[in-house]
Amino acid sequence: MKEIYQSIPHRPPFLFVDEIVEINKEGIITTREIRKDEFYFQGHYPGNPLMPGVLLCESVFQTAGIYIQNKLCESKESLIGKTPILSRIKEAKFKNMVRPGDKITIKVVFKEALGKFYFLRGTIKSKDILVLSVDFTLALIE
Repeated sequence: MKEIYQSIPHRPPFLFVDEIVEINKEGIITTREIRKDEFYFQGHYPGNPLMPGVLLCESVFQTAGIYIQNKLCESKESLIGKTPILSRIKEAKFKNMVRPGDKITIKVVFKEALGKFYFLRGTIKSKDILVLSVDFTLALIE
């Protein structure tokens, strides 16, 4: 958790990454255990709780922020004074549902960087079944 806290500014209850599984030049894999007491389940389909799609996307974007921080540290840069901001979502596809008790695996793959813009692709799987795929862009803003 310490590495996550050092990489992105998000904190509970708005932190949707529990563990970094792997990080390399091509991308990153993280996980998140979806707990039954998550704040959003109280109002998101009571009696049939589902993790909101926007929060699934947010877990991908947070994972990407961790990846970008790592990438900048390797090149001796830093995120100090910079914030990774979502600047584009393209082709978000929701394939399955995530429910309390599920463990999701979040994968982000780096595509390219142009100036301050990072183009990435993210996927989420639960029980080895694709839940979400999304192409997106993060920008580093001073």
